[in-house]
Amino acid sequence: MKYFVLLLTFTATLSCTSPKYAVTKIEGKKIGITESQVGKSEIENYIKPYRDKIDADLNEVLAYSPENLDKSGEWQTNIGCFLADITFEKSNPIFEKRTSKKIDICLLNHGGIRTIIPKGPVTARNAYEVMPFENSAVVIGLPSEQITEIANYIVNEKKPHPLAGLTFTIAKDNTVKDLLVQGKPLEANRTYYVVTSDYLSNGGDNMTFFKKGTSRVDLDYKLRNIIIDYFKDVDTLRVNKTIRITKE
Repeated sequence: MKYFVLLLTFTATLSCTSPKYAVTKIEGKKIGITESQVGKSEIENYIKPYRDKIDADLNEVLAYSPENLDKSGEWQTNIGCFLADITFEKSNPIFEKRTSKKIDICLLNHGGIRTIIPKGPVTARNAYEVMPFENSAVVIGLPSEQITEIANYIVNEKKPHPLAGLTFTIAKDNTVKDLLVQGKPLEANRTYYVVTSDYLSNGGDNMTFFKKGTSRVDLDYKLRNIIIDYFKDVDTLRVNKTIRITKE
């Protein structure tokens, strides 16, 4: 009887133990997607109303562009000036309401502009194509030394980064002179407020001067929505061709 109880206990223990499995081999096969592959009609029919609604929203004409806005230009481009100007214009009232201060400068990046705004009717789709990223507007408070650093960065980069509120001249020896903020000489020991994207505010595109900021205000306003809202507010796009950077 003693042996029977021991055997019964041992058997019960084995039967209650969960088996343990381990993956020893994984196999896969690449299946290419081609035009010959057609989705199931049930799925297509389910998606179609949503796709049609999105297409209708994106294709609605919001304004008119009197010219092609593109990225051509040595130190500034018409699309860059346009985007910097409207980002400044749309961001400033929000920043002023929250802080009782005003934005001085807008700086974006040339590489962030992904395509042109063609002459003719413009739509929300144009805004998504120009600015496909989920970047939002951020205002950084920068000491005057970093404003000079911004100008030197642009000269060294040799790229027409979108700029508003800041003008300067590139001297023959490649140094910066005649630097003005809102038409006035740079003031020492003053904080200037620069609106940019959250990506750049964190040092993206080697804009490390933003990491030296003394304050930061996230506006919770996507750059793409700034473009769309501007389109909705005007009948015809206004392109300010004021020279921001000159070279001797």
